[in-house]
Amino acid sequence: MGPKNCKVCEEAQSKYKCPNCFLPYCSLACFRKHKEIPCGKPEPQPEPASEEKLASAPALHVEKPIYFDEPSEALNQSQLESIASSTEILEAIRNKELQRLIYGVDSSLDAETELDKAMEKEEFRIISEKILSIISR
Repeated sequence: MGPKNCKVCEEAQSKYKCPNCFLPYCSLACFRKHKEIPCGKPEPQPEPASEEKLASAPALHVEKPIYFDEPSEALNQSQLESIASSTEILEAIRNKELQRLIYGVDSSLDAETELDKAMEKEEFRIISEKILSIISR
């Protein structure tokens, strides 16, 4: 199966997929353009947790389903290590406001909406672009 083209600009090769509907896109600009129109969530949805289960769950660890059209969509160990060893990334994540934004996206029941809000903040947008540039090398 060959490379896919961006379904937003129809010109560049896609490097990413929308986490919500899996539409291939090539850049942050195309992702923003795609998000102007609401897209569908993948099915099936996980069952809501009961209050008893929530009370016994660890506070910081939440199991979330991860959807990939192709296994090659996941970051490999080398990419993860490159992100983790980046002094720019390590310096940026010391920022308390950025930590709050990341935690807000990660812990949200509506992560897509929280991600859209976070992308409006300069510090979140900058670190996102840095991470994208590291993994696309």
